[in-house]
Amino acid sequence: MTRLTQKVSIITGAAQGIGLATALKFAAEGAIVVVCDVKQAAVDAAVAQCEALGAQAAGFVMDVTQREMVDAVVASVMERFGRVDVLVNNAGITQDARLQKMTLEQFDKVIDVNLRGVFHCTQAVVDIMVAQGSGAILNASSVVGIYGNFGQTNYAATKFGVIGFTKTWSRELGPKGIRVNAVAPGFVATPILGTIPDKVIAEMEHRVPLKRLGRPEEIANVYAFLASDEASYVNGAVLEVAGGMTV
Repeated sequence: MTRLTQKVSIITGAAQGIGLATALKFAAEGAIVVVCDVKQAAVDAAVAQCEALGAQAAGFVMDVTQREMVDAVVASVMERFGRVDVLVNNAGITQDARLQKMTLEQFDKVIDVNLRGVFHCTQAVVDIMVAQGSGAILNASSVVGIYGNFGQTNYAATKFGVIGFTKTWSRELGPKGIRVNAVAPGFVATPILGTIPDKVIAEMEHRVPLKRLGRPEEIANVYAFLASDEASYVNGAVLEVAGGMTV
């Protein structure tokens, strides 16, 4: 028996990087995977990859900052599958700049996607999960959301904020049978690092006791565990998956 058999799982930002790795891991574990991202072609490709693993999958173009769009997707999922078992709030962006140089647009854009988007998606599914008496909500934080990072005022604020969401919702929703946890990845080799020079990547690797970047699959494995019944007593946790870089 696979760990997530027939669990209807909505994953945001699921067309690349950690989100895609999570969608594929969930597919391999037997979940019904709902791929949400902003580009149709990428969504279609991710759905095809999930189906190639034998999973039932559906794809939606969804911008997490647009509440009407989020509500419409959740309504479609309910119409098609009748329940929502897992929400992975993975969608996120960066717009880095030092405090003195950061524009209001850069600040607002990151807050809108990384913080408000998590609020939108979770609020859109929570009544469904409460009515079911079960559910798992998984939020993407970051080690930056615990320790801060140079040039990431906006990003760090959102990832700290997501931990606040996680702690609060685990208290509010735990009595309803819903578990809420966060994952805090360290440096992971994803397209988001594509603009970073090799020298900086080498420095990042040197800071990690395991002496390498994480792989998206290694974060996906943790999401799969937290979504599964194996983690039935894990609630309100923030799990660092960072190769020991913060030790």
